[in-house]
Amino acid sequence: MREFSVRVVIAIVSLLVIGRFHALAAERPNFLFVVTDDQGPWAMGCAGDPNALTPNMDRLRAEGALLTRCYTPTPVCSPARVSILTSRYGSELGITDFLPRSHEDLPGLTADTPTWPSELAKAGYSTALIGKYHCGAMPESHPTKIGYQEFRGFIHGGMVSQDPVIEVNGRERTIEGWTPDVLTDFALDYIRRHRDGPFALSLHFWAPHANAGTNAEGDRTWLPLSDADLSPFRMLDPLLPEPDYPDLDTDRTKRMLREYLGSVHSVDRNLGRVLDLLDELNLAENTVVIFSADHGYNLGHHGIWHKGNGRWLLKHDQGPRANMWEQSLRVPAIVKWPQEIKANSTVNQTISHLDWFPTLLAMAGAELPVATLRGRNVLRLLKGQPFDRDEEFMAQYRMREDHGDGAD
Repeated sequence: MREFSVRVVIAIVSLLVIGRFHALAAERPNFLFVVTDDQGPWAMGCAGDPNALTPNMDRLRAEGALLTRCYTPTPVCSPARVSILTSRYGSELGITDFLPRSHEDLPGLTADTPTWPSELAKAGYSTALIGKYHCGAMPESHPTKIGYQEFRGFIHGGMVSQDPVIEVNGRERTIEGWTPDVLTDFALDYIRRHRDGPFALSLHFWAPHANAGTNAEGDRTWLPLSDADLSPFRMLDPLLPEPDYPDLDTDRTKRMLREYLGSVHSVDRNLGRVLDLLDELNLAENTVVIFSADHGYNLGHHGIWHKGNGRWLLKHDQGPRANMWEQSLRVPAIVKWPQEIKANSTVNQTISHLDWFPTLLAMAGAELPVATLRGRNVLRLLKGQPFDRDEEFMAQYRMREDHGDGAD
């Protein structure tokens, strides 16, 4: 009888522990962190751009908070992405510019530096990165070494809009289809497999980065694009941000802008697929959705195209033009958390990529590591609550002398 009673007590305690574990899992939010590549803060309908067609970004904005002054610490890919993951400046970790394929020996992220995926994994989250990484090509810098338990994507920069070569289970293979659609297929599969949560999924689109190759005229291009994405802009005569800029090549600028907007649309279309699945699986209410970009972008702004390592868009000058302009540093940013953040709200205070790490951990109820973090927990700001915040923000960039390989 005594043995039976002990077994009953153990069984009850086990059930209570299991029940408490599932309750905690249900209480903690899932995370979907969507990062686009080379998207200017202006390239959304909800940001007031008259050319953009982004119904799903606009939908997300209507359901969450629009951050009108969100910045990257460095306006090129690799150091910007490092800051998102670590709350550190890329220069602190030896990553000061984009990491090109021709310099694979350059330092990248390692397990020595805490990341928010590694900390959420310690807190019991399932973590995954789908899409672009670009934070180091050495084995010790692999996404699975710095906190992501699953990886489906691209170690390097660059961009191909169709039939991408993707690393899956440690091996690269070509997958037929439009690149944003392929990545989203992986994301939908991951969410279905981890619907019981909690999960933290980083979905890093390659678009709207220009393709690594060139068109028939030898110019950078975003083509090919699906007809669904390009057709709304094929006949568009887009409004230019600075049409009277001296010597601006307006024909080239408009051609690039049409293609760029089609690439942005390819992201928006697939963002809608992910949001629809969250609704379908009844996960939307308990999932934090963050939408942003690694850095900003120029297309005719200040007479250039591209980002911090920009290039002139002039009839008589197409050379490099390093810059730290607003359009390069500011990023689109929307945060949706139905339980905590007011729908259709606006945050006008300064926020940066350095703030994501401590803010995500606060949302998850996880402890911060004993480590150097440059950002601050801005959850109160996102909730519209009083927040004592220094509005000053430091950004840095020095362009490396590099002819580029399309992997910027």
